[in-house]
Amino acid sequence: MKAKKVLIISGAALLVFFLVTQPVQSAALVTSILNTLRDAAEAVITFVRSVFQT
Repeated sequence: MKAKKVLIISGAALLVFFLVTQPVQSAALVTSILNTLRDAAEAVITFVRSVFQT
């Protein structure tokens, strides 16, 4: 259990460090991730619509 807690805290610290030292790149990364998730959701919606169309 302690190893999991250490990994979570280390990951959070690394994330905060990255956000503080490189905010522009962090924003670009978040935007890229959100665009990828949006594209994936749109692909699933398109697939479901095509399956259920008569």
